[in-house]
Amino acid sequence: MGKTDKPSVPSKWLRILWPALLIAVWFAAGAIGGPFFGKISEVADNGFAGFLPSSAESTKVNQELKKFQDDATLPTIVLFSGDKVLPAGTVEVIDAQAGDIQKIEGVTGNISPATVSDDKKAAFVVVPLDSKAKLQVVIDDVRGVYEKADIKDAKLQVTGPAGFAAGLNKAFAGIDGILLLTALAVVFVILIIVYRSILLPIVVLMTSIFALSASIVLVWWLAKNDYVDLNGQVQGILFILVIGAATDYSLLFVSRYREALYTYRSKFDALKAAYKGAFEPIIASGGTVIVGLMCLLLSDLKSNKALAPVGSIGIAFAVLAALTFLPSVLYALGRTSFWPVRPSADPAAAKRHKQRLARGFWHNVGILVNKRAALTALLSAMVLVVFALFSTQLKADGVAQSDFILGKSEARDGQVELSEHFTAGSGSPAQILVPERLVGRAVEVIDGTKGTDGVNALATGVEPGIKPLGNAEAIIKDKIRRGIEANTPAEARAFVPLDTLVEAAYPFKSAIPKTADGNALLQVTLTDKADGEAAKDTVLRLRDKLGRLSDSIYVGGPTAVQLDTLKASIHDRTVILPAVLIAITIILMILLRAIVAPIILLVSTVLSFAATLGVAALLFNHVFGFPGADPAVILFGFVFLVALGIDYNIFLMTRVREEALKHGTAEGVIKGLVVTGGVITSAGIVLAATFAALGVIPILFLFQIAFIVAFGVLLDTFVVRSLLVPALIRYIGPFVWWPSKLKK
Repeated sequence: MGKTDKPSVPSKWLRILWPALLIAVWFAAGAIGGPFFGKISEVADNGFAGFLPSSAESTKVNQELKKFQDDATLPTIVLFSGDKVLPAGTVEVIDAQAGDIQKIEGVTGNISPATVSDDKKAAFVVVPLDSKAKLQVVIDDVRGVYEKADIKDAKLQVTGPAGFAAGLNKAFAGIDGILLLTALAVVFVILIIVYRSILLPIVVLMTSIFALSASIVLVWWLAKNDYVDLNGQVQGILFILVIGAATDYSLLFVSRYREALYTYRSKFDALKAAYKGAFEPIIASGGTVIVGLMCLLLSDLKSNKALAPVGSIGIAFAVLAALTFLPSVLYALGRTSFWPVRPSADPAAAKRHKQRLARGFWHNVGILVNKRAALTALLSAMVLVVFALFSTQLKADGVAQSDFILGKSEARDGQVELSEHFTAGSGSPAQILVPERLVGRAVEVIDGTKGTDGVNALATGVEPGIKPLGNAEAIIKDKIRRGIEANTPAEARAFVPLDTLVEAAYPFKSAIPKTADGNALLQVTLTDKADGEAAKDTVLRLRDKLGRLSDSIYVGGPTAVQLDTLKASIHDRTVILPAVLIAITIILMILLRAIVAPIILLVSTVLSFAATLGVAALLFNHVFGFPGADPAVILFGFVFLVALGIDYNIFLMTRVREEALKHGTAEGVIKGLVVTGGVITSAGIVLAATFAALGVIPILFLFQIAFIVAFGVLLDTFVVRSLLVPALIRYIGPFVWWPSKLKK
């Protein structure tokens, strides 16, 4: 019997104290980290500025904007509209609430006077909010003041930058609870089906939860002290990444432990064997994901850079928990971990286990790959290539701010209503930083005789009350005109044209822009809606024309932020994707001591990724009807699918290499496929289900990432890892290990 006759007898320290100490440490980490699940959102910044590239013009304007005001503000547009002309006195009632609005905590700056549309069916005011305040609470307080005023025959809607930001905060609010509970519930159900056990799913889930708890404590501390940037998007991905990765690593370790328990009578010997078989692939898999994530440090976008350290911390704790806490609990429980079906080293039980493998599903897959290797590889590759051809149809060139949130959005509906009555860009002006000496020439370029297409009105300063927005200038001049006509004798007006008198009486004619450190700030209301393509084109025209005056003039504001973010995302794709491929290829070559096999694995994974994008393009365009996708969807999808997809190939190929050393490549690849088939498929289903849980957060970006990663992982699990790679290895033969000695 060999291995079963002489079980090892470890020291008392190894048998009792060391596992107990590790278990206690992880329980302490869970107890400390538990309360931080609700606190981590407090250090997350979900504002659009948190996604800005550091080198962009809009970032520089945002930084300088702090010098022009006491607090960072977000404008909120409160819109009153109806199907009929607003009743007489409505504007006066709206303006009369300014004093009460000003008293609300979180409202900063002056409240603009009500601006009435040309059709007299709508009016709006701009309420500046402190961007650090709880936006939804402040907005609800503002709404309450206006609702108490009993403004008749007018529907009240809140939109503008603060309205959209509040909507994002509300959407991300489900991360701490709904997302986490959904992910854990899905994983628990799958584990019960996989293991047909009660204890083991609990142990594996505890491994994931403790890894996540430790990650959150460290990430919270780093974000609190401004060492890392954090937003709801990164927070959600951290939760899913840690749960999915820790569960996958746990599945691999448990599989090796259960296999060893059929060979060794001693649970300590079985644990040593499991460690020997699982340690290298788990370390390599975790290292691959970390390297892929760290490539995001090459990004221009702060939101992408933030995921690099945050995600890497999560993966590191997932690996650590799977290699310390999980083995300690498995050793403490022994064969009871698998109750009610306990593995046994009894020869009869071990024989039955081998017989089950010999007639199971993966044995039949192994027979197919062994007998029809070339045909299996060809058909699998053809399926992937066909889907990959549709990948060019994926519209990943950015989406409007109003499309970020899925489902109902008051800010989006309010923006549509605003555009029907006013200049579409009202309330979300471009902000232009100009050296004082160039203000006159800049004004000429923006809104003077030369002018710029797409500009509706020019204002000075940053306070909404300093200068009128949209068509308010024409309304004010019309009031002045009527006043002059009523109070000035016709004889006097005969000597001076009425238009000249109106211009002279216009209070903002000679307004001096606000200045700070030698710069002036101008605000430009755009003709088109702030998050549309036409507005982006206007910003580009402004930058081009003003750039000819001086390279010290910067154009920022909501539209510029989106434009700069889109540009940076496209740059990131170009730089980071090759970096990830190169880094992972090097890791695989070191792990497998070969060159040919890693290239096969990488090409197959990239082909799988392209096929996933093709399927996503078909569904996003023709089934879900999405307006498009952010360029970062491709970047994140690539990093996750290539890094995590390679994980399963690492699990497979390390076992194939182990078996090839004993039986040769032809037999080794089939044995490796059969033995790892169940565990890798289970891991793939768990990871896909975990990422799919991101879909419960009503954010377009997260939903698209959830689909791409979930579908891609399943495609990689069932087609690439199960058929394409084993068939290619079987067909090519020992040469896949070139230049190592194993190729012989």
